[in-house]
Amino acid sequence: MDKFYQALTIIGFVLYWLLVAGVTIRVVFKPRPVGVSLAWLMVIYILPFIGVIAYFLIGELNLGRTRGERAKAMFTPYEHWFAQVHHCQSHQPNYISHRISAIHNLCSNRLGIPALSGDSLSLLNTPSEILTSIIRDIEKAKHEVNMEFYIWHHGGLADSVASALIGAAKRGVIVNILLDSAGSIDFFKSHWPKLLRKSGINIVEALSVSPFRMFFRRLDLRLHRKIVVIDNHIAYTGSMNLVDPQYFKQSSGVGQWVDVMVRIIGPNVAILNTIHAWDWEVETGVRELPNIPECPISIDAFNHTTQVVPSGPGMPDDIIQQVLITAINQARKSITITTPYFVPSEILLHTLRTTAHRGVEVKLILPKKNDSLMVSWASKSFFETLLKAGVHIYEFNGGLLHTKSVVIDDSYCIIGTVNLDMRSFWLNFEVSLIVDDPEFTKQLAWVLNGYLEQSTPIELAVWQQRNLPHRFTERFFSMFSPLL
Repeated sequence: MDKFYQALTIIGFVLYWLLVAGVTIRVVFKPRPVGVSLAWLMVIYILPFIGVIAYFLIGELNLGRTRGERAKAMFTPYEHWFAQVHHCQSHQPNYISHRISAIHNLCSNRLGIPALSGDSLSLLNTPSEILTSIIRDIEKAKHEVNMEFYIWHHGGLADSVASALIGAAKRGVIVNILLDSAGSIDFFKSHWPKLLRKSGINIVEALSVSPFRMFFRRLDLRLHRKIVVIDNHIAYTGSMNLVDPQYFKQSSGVGQWVDVMVRIIGPNVAILNTIHAWDWEVETGVRELPNIPECPISIDAFNHTTQVVPSGPGMPDDIIQQVLITAINQARKSITITTPYFVPSEILLHTLRTTAHRGVEVKLILPKKNDSLMVSWASKSFFETLLKAGVHIYEFNGGLLHTKSVVIDDSYCIIGTVNLDMRSFWLNFEVSLIVDDPEFTKQLAWVLNGYLEQSTPIELAVWQQRNLPHRFTERFFSMFSPLL
């Protein structure tokens, strides 16, 4: 019997290491950044069994067979839709300024989505202002309301949004709501989905999470977009989930979440509506392509061009990181960045350092307290190298700064759902606006200056005095940064 167990142990040992060898070969030959491959190899060898299982579950990009086949079939009709938008009057390539011409060329060539002029943009920067504006527009809806969010958390003004949607449905308005399964898990457990569906509202749980599905699709691919479109006439997007911060994660100890949203009237509303239509069709198989924007605009509107950039699985690889790096490299005077989660790729880190070395004033505003312990420690591991390069880093003390924005030379800006981390660059479904509108950018810069007034600068000399346990914790979590 002892020999039997001994033989069984040897066979198990050999089989395990054959499995590890096979996974190692797969990791090495999979085209991806070297840092990601090394991080996975470390996990696989340091954590026996767990590392191998983790790699099979989340190590490779896999949307699932149904979604993959459906997305492939959808490509041609959506490509045709965007091709028609290139002939829209609002698309005037000759009027696009030098500030975003490179970004427009990049997005037009890789995404097929043109930059459009003629939008009216409003920056909303308080929760009550944002949610009240959305409620007011829903109450005026006549035909259709399309929404998608990562998180819908019930309570406060978020419930008032739900009530406004129920009222709209009773008026005969079609309401389509797409919510991420993981992000909105508490909402789906509440009474609200049943109540909304009973009112005739269509609610779809995107990227559903279950033990069975983990064998067919990565569970950490998340729908991180925030989009509201009303009558294909008004749209909202930005960093804020459908939550009232006074009722959301009050026990987390990070304070209220701080966000901004953009209210849009104009041709780019249809672009955002089409992104919602894409996500809706991938989940349901139902096609809801909106009408091509009519784009009746005047010549003075050509100074206000906006490029919509969707990113994530199924989109061109690395598109949003390419946009960010293009914008940062073009900066001549200043860059101000806000992000709640800062775990940059090697190329983004190099770009920020090089930009500071060029004499550009680079400001990075991060929340002092974060709801992700691993990300918080990993981000700190980059501080010293950035501070030495001349980057100014500030820690925001007024809550969890959740705004994702970049202001370049106080002349144009990037605003949306993308964090400066690998997850946003490669895994999550995101959407960003590149806004070439000096007046709008001044408004955003004013908001960011308000953040700076509530922030504490990190001084290099002081930062270098942190103790050994602090440094060790930083370095430990930084080893996993390509996976965060």
